Amino acid sequence: MNISTSALRHYESWGVLPPVERSDNGYRNYSELHFAYFECIRAMGEGFGMMKTVEVLKLLLNNNTDEALWVVNESQASLQRDKQMAEKTIEALDSKELDHLDQWGRRKWMSIGEVSKATSVPASAIRHWEKMGLITVSRNEENGYRVFRPTQIRQILIIGTLRTAVWSLDTIRKVIEELDHNNIEQARRIAKESLQFLNQINRNRMRGIKYLYRLIEMEEMGDLKP
Repeated sequence: MNISTSALRHYESWGVLPPVERSDNGYRNYSELHFAYFECIRAMGEGFGMMKTVEVLKLLLNNNTDEALWVVNESQASLQRDKQMAEKTIEALDSKELDHLDQWGRRKWMSIGEVSKATSVPASAIRHWEKMGLITVSRNEENGYRVFRPTQIRQILIIGTLRTAVWSLDTIRKVIEELDHNNIEQARRIAKESLQFLNQINRNRMRGIKYLYRLIEMEEMGDLKP
């Protein structure tokens, strides 16, 4: 598998392998099932990360196969939401104004709840970004509520997309500065790169799911060939 023996020992210490028998001289004897676990760990790790991979395989080892599959499904649902946000961001950056989109309505401003619903970004995240200085939000003089305008909504979309694709805060600030200067070409380019990044994650995850399902089939058939 082109991996170190120490990595194999780590997998065993993480509790994500079936019990490993040892020969009289103390060497580990791996079965085809163990090899399938190794392949699954490697394949899933690329797309889901090791923490999620460990969670899924521990559920599988505890005979919670359906729960393991639902964990995978939730991760994919989250990735789908990230993709939709990236697409919405690109659409917003390609448009001169956000007001022409039906979901934004005809008003020139929106409340934080309305922005959260329209962009699928939690209100708590918007407040956090405001606190970090990524966005500057005006307040209604009469009631003190936050007031968001099309420019700020566009900023929220791009921040959400870039955070999903693990861009650094410095990069995000630079992109927002470009938006403030009405120079959106750089922001548009990075948003499209973020979408490509998500596409690659999805491919990696699909490969990991393939190995996971093959492993499940082996478990259910009791395939423990030496």
